[in-house]
Amino acid sequence: MKVVLMGAGAVGLTIAAKLSRVADVHAVARKRHADAVKQQGFRMTGIWGEGTYRFSCSEEIPAAWQDADYYIITAKSTETEAICRQFAETIRGREVVSLQNGIGNEEIIARFTDRVIGAMIITGFEWQGDAAVHVSVEAAPMKLGRFPSGTDEAVERLAALMRDAGIRAETTPNIKTDIWSKTLYNCALNPLGALMSVPYGALTDPHAWTVVTAIVREAYIVSEAEGIPLPWKTADAYLDYLREDQLPATAAHHSSMLQDINRKRKTEIDFMNGAVATLAEKHGIAAPYNTCITELIRFRERL
Repeated sequence: MKVVLMGAGAVGLTIAAKLSRVADVHAVARKRHADAVKQQGFRMTGIWGEGTYRFSCSEEIPAAWQDADYYIITAKSTETEAICRQFAETIRGREVVSLQNGIGNEEIIARFTDRVIGAMIITGFEWQGDAAVHVSVEAAPMKLGRFPSGTDEAVERLAALMRDAGIRAETTPNIKTDIWSKTLYNCALNPLGALMSVPYGALTDPHAWTVVTAIVREAYIVSEAEGIPLPWKTADAYLDYLREDQLPATAAHHSSMLQDINRKRKTEIDFMNGAVATLAEKHGIAAPYNTCITELIRFRERL
């Protein structure tokens, strides 16, 4: 089976490394990462195992990879549109997977192919060098589903491939639910952890938790207005799950948004709290906490 990882950063290169043991893999990455992978291989450490992996990697999709079985986009959400435009001819009519953060990526991809698979992963990937990543935490299995709903043979086959590679993966007929579930997690923790420069575990502080609570309650109201069923009946039920299950599993993790800010890169805030705020406005719903933290992150990006 042939798989191409597009926009491969810490997540994409690590997934490529795992898949390289069970499939033919090519990763499209920035030049410095591609050069490092070619020269020294990709080094992975942490809870997914340790080792050095070698696989095809460059800034482009070579001719031999124009007929891959799956094209998996793992780039920042801010890059989805540009990647789809750059490789529009290659991905047209192909199975394209969004393994990304936030709301709206699948809708962008659907403008370029009618075969979209949504995916959700809650795992911590931290750079240790240009071709080295430490996998720090994992809060749940990867979820895969046909977007906007359903599952089929192609989805099941990809999930099986992930499992063969040693990645916990499950299929779901309601991938929008899983995408929104992760977005709740990201909205609650990612920007606040970035603004305060603290790991997620610090956000149980009563003052921080007050902000987390308000963000989640607003997002819940918006998800209901969008008609997205969530696994928890109420926002407070999710907050209990977040505090008792998800946070302990990722307490030591530093926000990917913090990593972006430290590298002076644009964050994904517009696909997280910014998307919640935009949808809230569409439905005439007040979302002051999501709006405020979105503006704070945008301000932080400018500094």
